Amino acid sequence: MNKKQKYMLVRIIFAAAMLIALNFVPALGILRFALYLIPYLVIGYDILIKAGKGIKNRQVFDESFLMAVATIGAIALAVYEDGDYVEAIAVMLFYQIGEWFQSYAVGKSRRNISELMDIRPDYANVEVNGKLKQVDPDEIGIGSIIVVQPGEKVPIDGTAVAGNSSLNTSALTGESLPREVKAGDEIISGCINMTGVLKIQTTKEFGESTVSKILDLVENASLRKSKSEDFISKFARVYTPAVCYSALALAILPPLVRMFAMGLTADWGVWIYRALTFLVISCPCALVISIPLSFFSGIGGASKEGVLVKGSNYLETLSQSKYIVFDKTGTLTKGVFEVNGIHHNEIEDAKLVEYAALAESASSHPISKSLQRAYGKEIDRSRVTDIQEISGNGVIAKVDGVEVAAGNAKLMKRLNVKYMDCHQVGTIIHMAINGAYAGHIVISDIVKPHSKDAIAALKTAGIEKTVMLTGDASSVAEQVAGSLGIDDVYSELLPADKVLKVEDLLRIKPEKAKLAFVGDGINDAPVLSRADIGIAMGAMGSDAAIEAADVVLMDDDPIKISKAIKISRKCLRIVYQNIIFAIGVKLICLILGALGIANMWLAIFADVGVMIIAILNAIRALFVKNL
Repeated sequence: MNKKQKYMLVRIIFAAAMLIALNFVPALGILRFALYLIPYLVIGYDILIKAGKGIKNRQVFDESFLMAVATIGAIALAVYEDGDYVEAIAVMLFYQIGEWFQSYAVGKSRRNISELMDIRPDYANVEVNGKLKQVDPDEIGIGSIIVVQPGEKVPIDGTAVAGNSSLNTSALTGESLPREVKAGDEIISGCINMTGVLKIQTTKEFGESTVSKILDLVENASLRKSKSEDFISKFARVYTPAVCYSALALAILPPLVRMFAMGLTADWGVWIYRALTFLVISCPCALVISIPLSFFSGIGGASKEGVLVKGSNYLETLSQSKYIVFDKTGTLTKGVFEVNGIHHNEIEDAKLVEYAALAESASSHPISKSLQRAYGKEIDRSRVTDIQEISGNGVIAKVDGVEVAAGNAKLMKRLNVKYMDCHQVGTIIHMAINGAYAGHIVISDIVKPHSKDAIAALKTAGIEKTVMLTGDASSVAEQVAGSLGIDDVYSELLPADKVLKVEDLLRIKPEKAKLAFVGDGINDAPVLSRADIGIAMGAMGSDAAIEAADVVLMDDDPIKISKAIKISRKCLRIVYQNIIFAIGVKLICLILGALGIANMWLAIFADVGVMIIAILNAIRALFVKNL
């Protein structure tokens, strides 16, 4: 509890104790009124002040006004009839208990999100004259060397240049397993260094680092309201004045009808009591508090699992998703090409890979990099001469004086070299040594470990169609889609083609079904923006994709997509439960209050009881671990 909550709890306990004690004090008249006024003012002075400020600012119709009118009216009736003040004070007391409970619940939700906020670094270490100096992360420029000691947070994105360590990434990804890093590995900010000392060369400024972007996403999530929240806000603006005027009519019209149309006594006290009961019942606290709290809890629970949702409107849209469209490379696959096979080779495997790696050593293409990784040794560029790169074909070079050609089938045809086709799916690097065919190397992207499980989980969650879009050749695309169980696949697409294909899918899908696109690359940003909801792979995804997306998966694991959908659906179920429960109970009690069947104690349940039940239900959205 914070200081404000503790102070309110003291007020509640004091007022309740005094209310109980006064039942044993035989005071009458003015003394009785004065004694009961003490606990009323102790527990309700702030509500009276808020109601007064609302009237002064011409924003009359809110819950403070309803509580103030209802309780002051009930006290006035008690004075008039020399009756019981307990009901009026109890209404205010239980209302404040409900408000305290709501404050505590919101605080609990905020603390859960605050665990994520703990990733914010307080400082960065730089080495000056052999000593470490703590500086503001904002002062660190790109290319600077920072030192992260065991137990410290990584303040800025960068590349490790020295040291080995384990990183705790749970605050970012929700995963408990540490990540092992060494020199040359990319490191994102927000992780906690667990073991060794790391020297990191920064690749971004603090404001552009992962940790800053995550904090910005979470802090601004509450600004993007869902349709349900907008409905409740509009509903409260119409509902509150309507019930105030209804209560006024209930207090005035029946007595006048009794007097002038029926010739009976007016019974003003009876009808004013019913009107005041009607006011207490009508207070829309349960709706106004529990609906935003449900979304806030849902976003907080998702954040703990490494799923960042940029607003409750996106949580609502995600819950309605029925079509999931995937980019392939970096989303369902690792985006890391590896040598998967060597076929029909006339020389030993290692020698063929060595020739290919050296011939391709001048290229920065991912295929070239994969050959160099397969070679596994430092490239000696002095061994390579006469490099000719033929666009769309491959490369010809001399390695140790031997002419080496490495490329696709077009290159072999160009050199009049008879080659062997490969029936394995992947990128085929044909090799010719001194003009004679020497075999081919198969290079392919690696499917992520959980991709197949992710597709199966989505289908179990009720997703109607899964689609994969890729710029790869159709043979590669069909093989990957078939192995994962994806329904439809479209290959050999340019970035603009992906947008057009998503627009086609948006047109043919059922009207109420939402389409989600999952991607990670910079060329996915337009498609992420065009889909009903964009989901970006966050840890290794491009900044543009994260910026354009509505949901960010911090650990790049596609299995989290089904979890995000389950979290959103649980949150929306809770929202609808609270709306139906609160409005249903209110309507029944309002009718009972107008007929005189419900007294002030039932009004207390209809207001405070319903609010507490709705808040308890809303807090369930925080618990998403086992979804």
